[in-house]
Amino acid sequence: MAESKGKSPAIELEVGERTVRISNPDRVYFPARGETKLDLVKYYLSVGDGIVNALRERPCMMHRFPEGVAGEKVHQKRLPHGAPPWMETVRVKFPRYNRTADELCVTEIAHVVWAVQMSTVEFHPWNSRRADTEKPDEWRIDLDPMPDCPFDRVRRVAHVAHEVLEELGAVGYPKTSGGSGIHIYVRVEPAYGFSDVRRAALAFAREVERRAPDDVTTTWWRKDRDPKKLFVDYNQNARDHTIASAYSVRGNPEGTVSTPIRWDEIDDVNPKDFTIETVPARYAELGDLHATIDDNVYSLETLIEWAERDEREGAEAPPEDE
Repeated sequence: MAESKGKSPAIELEVGERTVRISNPDRVYFPARGETKLDLVKYYLSVGDGIVNALRERPCMMHRFPEGVAGEKVHQKRLPHGAPPWMETVRVKFPRYNRTADELCVTEIAHVVWAVQMSTVEFHPWNSRRADTEKPDEWRIDLDPMPDCPFDRVRRVAHVAHEVLEELGAVGYPKTSGGSGIHIYVRVEPAYGFSDVRRAALAFAREVERRAPDDVTTTWWRKDRDPKKLFVDYNQNARDHTIASAYSVRGNPEGTVSTPIRWDEIDDVNPKDFTIETVPARYAELGDLHATIDDNVYSLETLIEWAERDEREGAEAPPEDE
């Protein structure tokens, strides 16, 4: 890996039918092993179909690191100025602030590479698509360990979540978070708004908690949660809440990757093993493990019924605006 000393000459890459200029390609982005901006571009090209499938037609927030991951992080909702005419966007509204933003909307790998040229490391898409940004088509189960929660507990809860999904007739697609947790994605009919999808996600989280009360919490306020438990974070389904997509690199020195995994890998997986150095070979061998997600669409009707049952029985709803 190159070491950056000053600025390196820009290069041009042919990406599909596009030409993308990469400035300062030798800037070190990931100090643990010395991977550069160009290494990051090559990583995303190596998982091209996978990252495009994960982001396709979705409003996407970019987490940019202009000086590499050791520097400042910029949360970028709007597509940066100077974008070529072939870049695509989708306009989303933020009612609380009475504002709109034209966010990145990926439909081809050149869009991803141009975003990396603009120092994007992480891609955080909405769980809805451009056709109707107010109707999510992706239910996200975020298994979020509290500070003292061991990863073995994350594994156990993932199996419980899988059990409940199978009983519901839903197909879950797991991935590492790129940090210490596991995400599970389920494609759903775009029939409900964010509030109802969040209610459904909370009903599911409560069922997982009932089955694994020693491991799981759904307590809303972080200060009230047992630090040894795992929080099933249903709020990742709220409007404008995003998490790193499948195949997104994370902004840490090791360049870990949020990596799709098989259910039979849960017991042995170590999220730290998946980095921009190791994932390309895995992808070349296994392909996109989330490739069939659009073929397995689930209706949230049963979970909405569970939510209504819980509410009738007095379950307290979390704050709507958090």
